[in-house]
Amino acid sequence: MNAAKRHGKPGELVFLPLGGAGEIGMNMYLYGHGTARRRSWIMVDCGVKFADERNPGIDVILPDTSYIEANRKDLLGIIVTHGHEDHLGALAWLWPRLQAPVYCTPFTAELLKRKFDEAGLLGEVPLRVVLPGSHIELGSFDIELVSVTHSIPEPNALAIRTPSGTVVHSGDWKLDRAPQIPPHMDEARLREIGDEGVDALICDSTNVLREGVSPSEADVAATLTEIIANAPHRVAVTTFASHVGRMECVIRAARQAGREVVVAGRAMRTMIDAAREVGLLKDAGQLLEPNVFGFLPASKVLLLCTGSQGEPRAALARIAADSHPEIALENGDTVVFSSKTIPGNEKAVTAIHNNLAGLGVEIVTSDEALVHSSGHPREGELEQLYEWVRPRLLVPMHGEMRHLQQHTLFAEKCGIAEAVLAVNGDMVRLAPGPGEIIDEAPAGTLHVDGRLIVPSFDGPARFRRKLSFAGVVFVSLVVGDNGRMDVDPQITLEGIPEEAESGQEMSDYLLDIVDQSFGAIPRARRMSDDVVMDTVRSAVRRAGETAWGKRPICRVTVHRV
Repeated sequence: MNAAKRHGKPGELVFLPLGGAGEIGMNMYLYGHGTARRRSWIMVDCGVKFADERNPGIDVILPDTSYIEANRKDLLGIIVTHGHEDHLGALAWLWPRLQAPVYCTPFTAELLKRKFDEAGLLGEVPLRVVLPGSHIELGSFDIELVSVTHSIPEPNALAIRTPSGTVVHSGDWKLDRAPQIPPHMDEARLREIGDEGVDALICDSTNVLREGVSPSEADVAATLTEIIANAPHRVAVTTFASHVGRMECVIRAARQAGREVVVAGRAMRTMIDAAREVGLLKDAGQLLEPNVFGFLPASKVLLLCTGSQGEPRAALARIAADSHPEIALENGDTVVFSSKTIPGNEKAVTAIHNNLAGLGVEIVTSDEALVHSSGHPREGELEQLYEWVRPRLLVPMHGEMRHLQQHTLFAEKCGIAEAVLAVNGDMVRLAPGPGEIIDEAPAGTLHVDGRLIVPSFDGPARFRRKLSFAGVVFVSLVVGDNGRMDVDPQITLEGIPEEAESGQEMSDYLLDIVDQSFGAIPRARRMSDDVVMDTVRSAVRRAGETAWGKRPICRVTVHRV
């Protein structure tokens, strides 16, 4: 990259994703204003991505914030668009590294307060609660919150104005004319912002691969009401805990059918409490604890529970395994999965389906009925937003590479003059002038391992992956000053087959290899621990491949006497 590109032009507005561009989840977007020599920054969202079997023992994955940490004195604030984990879940972990005030609406603030309290940060983080439609003034940035519709209360798009240009950051959204909870999407304000002139639209790409428009929550509510009214026995509904609008329509349908509502799952209780703090779920009535479930008539109870994504510790997983201490389902009961299975969770969800089927439970998913609608826009909704905002430049976000590519092509097809595909670490000039990638910044991931933040590339998960494939052999040697082993070597095998291909005990076979490899080392060279460890380790690994077809990890310890 040449010097002119590196230094840019005075008064530029730039966009730098550190998470969420090239993946779904872990959203973290920086907007900078100034010159390459000195920019002021705002951060939009600070989310997590959930780990899978590729990262054994890792709880969640965080964006690498090393770039903005190095420029922390110029970070003016963190704006959280809404309360989903992939937009705020990293804040309690990363805020001590960022040390900037946090701005969000009341419902999101309730969720953050609970997270900060658990992390021991409550009262330390400057949490600024603002109302939808408000303006936030931070240095040369004027940030306006614009209400949109999504699958959680109080989602916001942002109109970010600077002396160099205006950008609309869509946040997560869909176009729903009949949402179950307010506010409605502020079409009028988005049109007005478009009339003012928008240099760039940074836009959600999650559902760009789907044509048409997403079904309304009102349509989903009608289907759920019918299923709950016609179910002969117990009904359980599992959905995303954050989907307060969906919970409200399920509770309403239960009341209409004369059913009591039992809630199971800590995350769902947390969301309900947060919603009630800001005036939502006012008409939900009393929501019962799991310990009363078994005492209610089968036709008079509805269970709202966590576990729609197959989470092993969630309520539904334990119910399906018939191991929940207070809730049991049986033949003739109905379970509704009012959710979409997130890619990567298919096996876990299928296991729960099979366990429920084994109990004789009827299962209803979005494959059989309209019991779920996504919170993200399809092509028809994207085209509508383009017409309202009329941006000069489109930069797709919140999507994997295929989504970003398709969104770029779709924007060009819809007549947007420019489109730039950027991934995490790409710095894009938005204004003035044409959109262009002008620089790059470090962008990777960090792992949350228990209570610690650890590296992702050379961290503990890398060794655990190796262990899961080939096991480990521990060898302990006691070597005297004469260069001989004074006692027999000790060997411990973990994750290794008991017998070699020949039928010999694997431990005996590998002990013979240890003796042979040690004996082959010249006496003088046995005085070097490194030589002994390297020689024995290499021999054991080669022997493992001969006897088993895999090279195990080998750890050799030498004790001198």
